[in-house]
Amino acid sequence: MSTITTPEELEAIYGRPGEASLVKEADRITPQYRRFIEASPFVALATSGPGGLDCSPRGELGGVLHIEDEKTLMLPDRRGNNRIDSLRNVLHDPRVALLFLVPGSGSTIRVNGRAVISVDPALLDRFTAQGKAPRSVLVITVETVFFQCARAILRSELWHPERHVDPRSLPTPGQILAAQSEDRVGGAAYDEEWPARAQKTLW
Repeated sequence: MSTITTPEELEAIYGRPGEASLVKEADRITPQYRRFIEASPFVALATSGPGGLDCSPRGELGGVLHIEDEKTLMLPDRRGNNRIDSLRNVLHDPRVALLFLVPGSGSTIRVNGRAVISVDPALLDRFTAQGKAPRSVLVITVETVFFQCARAILRSELWHPERHVDPRSLPTPGQILAAQSEDRVGGAAYDEEWPARAQKTLW
């Protein structure tokens, strides 16, 4: 198997990026990028720590995070599974990467920066939703922001309704848990109870 081991070998295959690929990068949230981020209900948060890499989905209708200013993003930590993999990583390595999706748009927005975990009561109160405050807020200092071209979205036909997968053709969370735990947890009861439990614990 032939493998690439140096940047020079990579560049010999791919060449160098064109001007458009370089000029699109900014060191702050520009007005154009702001419009995309504010329209996004979903972001993937990537972090790195002693235990390895983590990529965690975050979503919220009406905007998944708050733009405090052109260099600062605030991401409230809503209810989840309490693994806190991302937050553990940030404690050891503040570098984070964000990938924003906007339903219907081919462009994705990428942000790299550094994060701290805030539990300031006033800040938590600002992000109260449905009567419940987040337990923490990631305060992210923006270092780079740029858009990713639409080729991946176009190739995948991600937003095409006719390409949507029937969930019934996939294993359910209950089935996965049962298989992983030798039937100690999960199963049909888990799947039956999940919709009601999710509605009660969204926030």
